[in-house]
Amino acid sequence: MVIDDHYFMRMALKEAFKAQSRDEVPVGAVLVDGENRVLAKARNQTIGRCDPTAHAEMTVLRKAARKLQNYRLLSTTLYVTIEPCAMCMGAIIHARVARVVFGAHDPKWGAAGSLYDFAQDRRFNHRPQMVSGVRMEECRAVMQDFFRKKRGRPVFLVKG
Repeated sequence: MVIDDHYFMRMALKEAFKAQSRDEVPVGAVLVDGENRVLAKARNQTIGRCDPTAHAEMTVLRKAARKLQNYRLLSTTLYVTIEPCAMCMGAIIHARVARVVFGAHDPKWGAAGSLYDFAQDRRFNHRPQMVSGVRMEECRAVMQDFFRKKRGRPVFLVKG
């Protein structure tokens, strides 16, 4: 059975909604191995954990590395609702994640093409394959709705 990117992005969106229900920035992530088996799922928990590194991507990488007993997450695909930031892209590169699929670009923090483009920087020893725009409208909407309610005014994610 072939499982497409939309299937796993729906899982990541479910994690994002869990984060939102806890008043966290609604970002969700899922990491799968080369056989499309889910290794880990996570959501943003920076507020609840009082931890600036508790981004969905960082948490999912930690969980999978513990599960595999190896920090190198070779042949894996990371699904994340929003473009990873510089911290998360650094960890993705260190972990040797093969492929990153994200929903919406993040023009303020994105390090996969919006603000920075770590995946194309030849100075790094690993460059994951990047795929953007999977379930983009849903991923964008969850973020916009969250910040609209938080700030009481419209918020727009531009690039898409």
